[in-house]
This record gives sequence, C-alpha cells and structure tokens, in this order.
Amino acid sequence: MPKIKIISIDLQKEFSAKGGKHYRLHPNVKFIKNVLIPYLKKRNIKIAEIISDYRQPRPGDLDDSTRPGEWGYQSEIPKDAKLDNIWIKCMNSPIWTRKNIGNPHKKPGLPYQDPKAFTNWLNSIIGKPSKSALIVLIGLTLDCCVFCTAQELTFRGYNVRILEEGTDVYSGKPKEKIMILNNYPLHNWAEGIKWDELKKML
Repeated sequence: MPKIKIISIDLQKEFSAKGGKHYRLHPNVKFIKNVLIPYLKKRNIKIAEIISDYRQPRPGDLDDSTRPGEWGYQSEIPKDAKLDNIWIKCMNSPIWTRKNIGNPHKKPGLPYQDPKAFTNWLNSIIGKPSKSALIVLIGLTLDCCVFCTAQELTFRGYNVRILEEGTDVYSGKPKEKIMILNNYPLHNWAEGIKWDELKKML
C-alpha cells in the first residue's frame, strides 16, 4: 500500500463560508468537515495545509481578500486535525510568497517565487518524491489553486491524485466540476480518486 499524504488547499472562510468575499455553495466543504476529518481523526492521520494571503499588492491580480487577522483568512480545518507547519502562498501557485506573509500586523511585500522554501516545506511535511508515496489534494478550487498545486507537485516528481468529493470548482456547479475532473488539461498532472477508493488505501 502506498504512503498517503493529504494536503488541503485554500479551505478558508473567504471561499467556504457564507459572508466570504468569494463564497459559493461548495458541497466538498461539508464532506471534508463532516466525513473526511472525523474519519482521519479516528486514525490519527493529520492533514497538511496550504492557505493564502491575498492582500494587495499583487501585480496581475487586483483581488484583496483572505487578509490575515480577519475572519475570511480562517481555515475550516480544525487545529487538532492538521499538521502545525502550514504553508502560506500569495498567488494561485504555491511557490509564490512574500515578506510578512501571514502577518496581520505588518504590511506585505510584493509577491516573489521561492521554490527553495517550498521544497523545504515539502521535504519536512511530505518527504521527497517517491513511487511508494501518494499525495491526495482536497480544498478549493479545482479550476485554480488545487489545479496549480497539482501541476507544481507533479513537475517535482510527486504522485498526485485529487479527491473528487473533497474538491470543487469556483462556481460550485456540479456539471463544471465533472467536466474538469474527466477531461484534459487536468489529467496532464493529476487524476481523480473517489472516497471509497481512498478509504481502502488509508
């Protein structure tokens, strides 16, 4: 059986809860909170987490959201269900970071790429790429940040799958989600895995 690591991406209230700036109804949020997390807790399996700090300035993207210290920045993953070392990004791709990222008391710097720092995080949380290991992605969104993370991890040699019940598209439209899961370009970097299949592997 492969070694399984689960990474949650951007499961923050800004996207997942009513009142959030980018909220849409996403059934995967309920699944993660009511099914996945309790199941993992019983087996003492911790979730790794990537979240976003989307404050301005962010050249190329005028959005200003998921501001540290504010309600929308908060994660839906309970503290006791996740690993302590959280990666914070400031663009869709996880290799983008910046000075004062995640710090609500200091002005954030301009985004820049730091692939070395992301490598160090992966090595400490996930380990180096291995054929016997499998990374399963959950969170939001399948057509943006989950997609970009799948690309980055696959480029690095990781074996990546996307938990179908644990992800959703930005719009929350089921037909759109099915279309993306079952077609290219997503399949260039990762394929879906259903919950019943994953449970047998955990």
